[in-house]
Amino acid sequence: MKVLVTGVAGFIGSHVAEALLARGDSVVGVDCFLDYYPRAVKERNLVGPRTHSGFTFVEADLAAADLEPLVAGCDAVIHLAAQAGVRASWGQDFRIYVDSNIHATQRLLEACATQSTPPRVVYSSSSSVYGDAPDLPTVETTLPRPISPYGVSKLAAEHLCRLYTQAYGVPTISLRYFTVYGPRQRPDMAFNRFLRAQIQGEELQLYDDGEQTRDFTFVGDAVAANVLAIENGTPGAAYNIGGGSRVSVNDVLRMIGELTGREPAVRRLEKQRGDVRDTHAAADAAREELKWTPKTGLRDGLAAELEWLRGEIHAA
Repeated sequence: MKVLVTGVAGFIGSHVAEALLARGDSVVGVDCFLDYYPRAVKERNLVGPRTHSGFTFVEADLAAADLEPLVAGCDAVIHLAAQAGVRASWGQDFRIYVDSNIHATQRLLEACATQSTPPRVVYSSSSSVYGDAPDLPTVETTLPRPISPYGVSKLAAEHLCRLYTQAYGVPTISLRYFTVYGPRQRPDMAFNRFLRAQIQGEELQLYDDGEQTRDFTFVGDAVAANVLAIENGTPGAAYNIGGGSRVSVNDVLRMIGELTGREPAVRRLEKQRGDVRDTHAAADAAREELKWTPKTGLRDGLAAELEWLRGEIHAA
């Protein structure tokens, strides 16, 4: 197939591109290199795809570029491009989230709708749409109540996907990721910060008391969900993608200590606005309809990210 991958230079996007290329698909990757973290990090993410003859890269902003030529002839679109970050989404910076997460998604869907055979669109959503969900594990029918502007932007884009399925027949599927981690994880994310500090013998900064829990999902499992969603699933539906590793952050820190042979030094900070207390995905729908099952446990996934990050620090 020919697949358009947006946000291809990012953490998940670069892994998705490599997986598609490895199975014989051709990939058109697009990225505008938002300055949320250094461009050099994203350029390194593209080293593998750029060596492949089936990969074409386009630097473009989905909120401004002519998108019809990008989607023309594509069998599928995996839409990962977005402005990330819960804590950074408050205040004046919310405009960036509106442009990059909502407006860009609407323009991409509009371009898909102009095609005689609209491509299948797999949209990357987030567990942030649930906010502090009343029930754990959380099912997809739970009323979304995001508690951060970031979560609002992801939910708005989900609604747009559903609208374009209903109104124009664009087959869209939304994947609600639960805390994805692994090699190439963004530098602002917790595991990257924790592991980097631990490798360098520095103090780890932890928001809240550490008893908050997350359903951690290894990046390889998130990639598999995207690939399977191209083939399977119900247009207009949303699926939870959770790795089944719901543990407290304090338990993660203990695991990091075991993997590195040194107890982490932790400085505890106040809870941040928009941070939910607990997440846990009910992923039955993804298992049954997408035929997806997470395969990497938390300890193995952490070890893989630790090994990658050691290589990054050594190379620098």
